[in-house]
Amino acid sequence: MSRFVVFDVETPNRYNNRMSAIGISVVEDRFITDSFFSYVNPEQPFDWFNTQLTGIDESVVADAPVFPELWEKIEPFFSSGTLVAHNAAFDLGVLKKCLNDYGIPWKAAVPFCCTVQMGRRLLPGVSHKLNDLCSYYGICLDHHKADSDSHAAAEILLRYMEAGADMESFVKRYCF
Repeated sequence: MSRFVVFDVETPNRYNNRMSAIGISVVEDRFITDSFFSYVNPEQPFDWFNTQLTGIDESVVADAPVFPELWEKIEPFFSSGTLVAHNAAFDLGVLKKCLNDYGIPWKAAVPFCCTVQMGRRLLPGVSHKLNDLCSYYGICLDHHKADSDSHAAAEILLRYMEAGADMESFVKRYCF
């Protein structure tokens, strides 16, 4: 287990069933070796709250690919390692809803880790919010920007590995 695909999604509204942006950072052999970012046209309206949080609205995603087009580019990333996200239940849930809603078949289940859950075991007594962990470790963060969030989560994962975390003990299965 030496390849981790760390990802973060932003959503356009409170339904959390579409992406408006995705960031991916690949960790291999304890280094960030690749990254990917794209806006996504969610084909849904944006809520004011989400736009204020992420800076993404209809005008930003007007020329962005819709999820099925994007999936062709990102599926090789997602199929190539253990998926990782900060609060993985959220990001994996959005991915699952996109795949299901667009009728895109994929794997029945995938291995994943959650850096929030890892942090709770490895750093008890510390806030596990992404921005707080970035402050704790001195990691630069432009919060709620998918590329920055995925890179920061990858850096946090690397800090956990450097501290000797037994990665296999954190891997679970997520069913699609």
